[in-house]
Amino acid sequence: MKPGRVTRIVKILTTLQSAKSYSAGELAQMFKTSRRTIFRDLEELQAIGVPYKFSAAAKGYRIDPGFYLPPVDLSLQEALSLLVLVHKARGQIQLPFKNSALLAGLKIENNLPPRIKEYCRLSLQTISAKSNSQASTGSLDQVFGELHRAILKKKKVRVRYESLFEGKLIELELSPYHLLYNQRSWYVLGFSSLHKSVRTFKLLRIKELAVLEKRFLERKSFDPSGHLGRAWSMIPEGRLYNVRLRFLPKVAHNVAEVQWHATQKVHWNPDGSATLEFRVDGLGEISWWILSYGDQVQVLAPRALRERIVQAAANLIRLNNAAPTR
Repeated sequence: MKPGRVTRIVKILTTLQSAKSYSAGELAQMFKTSRRTIFRDLEELQAIGVPYKFSAAAKGYRIDPGFYLPPVDLSLQEALSLLVLVHKARGQIQLPFKNSALLAGLKIENNLPPRIKEYCRLSLQTISAKSNSQASTGSLDQVFGELHRAILKKKKVRVRYESLFEGKLIELELSPYHLLYNQRSWYVLGFSSLHKSVRTFKLLRIKELAVLEKRFLERKSFDPSGHLGRAWSMIPEGRLYNVRLRFLPKVAHNVAEVQWHATQKVHWNPDGSATLEFRVDGLGEISWWILSYGDQVQVLAPRALRERIVQAAANLIRLNNAAPTR
């Protein structure tokens, strides 16, 4: 939606929250637009789940007062931190039910005391968050919602999944245990009937999903951290490696100030470079991370990782030295 329309819809939302009912004509006059436009705006409110009603007796629209939270006792900092998360930082995470998150922020904002509301309004004008690249949301809301309900009810789901590893669509029954956000995308962890083990599936690659009446036995205290172990990100490979990397001075501080892995250790060298050590399960995922630093990182150990990086670099040179195909 265009910014002007968003602003108008938010104002309509705030207006209908009051005790008085407003007709479409009154709203059109109030916001200097047509009745037709007001009806479209009301449809937008309905689409995001705002339960407004038309009263024939009052000949106007209003929002059920019970739909909103009672006043919450928040400090300046508490209120601002919540509103920054909802209004500014929601682009940093692929939120399911993003419209609901925005509506939650509006509820909180509408119930703040005037002094705190004004403080937040002025503060938000001076704060922004640059959005990272995100995967397409597609049918995230539907898939996330169905999986979440299946997890709570301990029900199996039938899934058609676009597997990059198998290179084809696969079908399986999944006992879903846990939803996890990692690396700009949502995943579900659960026991796969096809693989006979606990696997990780990206929600946006789920092409079809059906919740079954079959129930699964709950695994006591399934711990996603314990399952992922010391994998660099999402895929444990079943073998631990002691990894040592030397980052040149140009990037050393930027790399060292981030905690990339639970086992991370940093040693600063006299020339301004930094040696980082990790104990990780598997070399596949960490290889892609190393390659993202190009010629600013040297693999000290293990040898298998160094050879993998050298081979990838050679492939990159060969690919880019070849004549373009189009």
